[in-house]
Amino acid sequence: MRVAVIQFPGTNCDLDTKYAFEKSGAEVELIWHNETKLKSCDLVVIAGGFSYGDYLRSGAIARFSPIMSEVEKFANSGGFVLGICNGFQILLEANMLEGAMKRNENLHFISKYHHLKVVNNNNKFLKNLEKNEIINIPIAHAEGNYFIDKDGLKSLYENNQVILKYCGSDGEELNPNGSIDCIAGICNREKNIFGLMPHPERAIENILNSSDGKQMLNGFFN
Repeated sequence: MRVAVIQFPGTNCDLDTKYAFEKSGAEVELIWHNETKLKSCDLVVIAGGFSYGDYLRSGAIARFSPIMSEVEKFANSGGFVLGICNGFQILLEANMLEGAMKRNENLHFISKYHHLKVVNNNNKFLKNLEKNEIINIPIAHAEGNYFIDKDGLKSLYENNQVILKYCGSDGEELNPNGSIDCIAGICNREKNIFGLMPHPERAIENILNSSDGKQMLNGFFN
């Protein structure tokens, strides 16, 4: 499996992401944002961090980088794209996923492990997990407050696009940032573009307190 990890000025989770996929046997290439071509790959990952220092809005500048045109073409041809944290923000700004991000409700940066509930596993990303399964994945963000209007939210549920929700250890609603309906991750209607604020690449070994992220990332392998 070949994975392309996109880097922008300010990206800081690129090497973690590369390590996570290589540990599962993937061949990973780091792609700088000024590149205008994607080499043959099975998955494009937009890694987390603070692209362009999060000026204007998180992801608002990165969406105009040359490589994003190639990422969009790749996705439109059916290729799989995963945006993690800042990568999710970039996909929203690029209108490759629906909705927008706001500042966390408490206006503070949040960095901790947080439980998630699998809402929909009928997709390549989460197929190795059970519906309603509770997993433990780190979050680290200041603008993770996902928002979409009432009609958009209805459409997400009708099309099974809500894939992950924040919860407590027993599955009860527990919202760390104010995201509408506790949403932590979504996909597009075609289920080949995925975005989530939590960091599965930081939860691939038990020594890191959880290996739940490995199950998520490994969904792309078969």
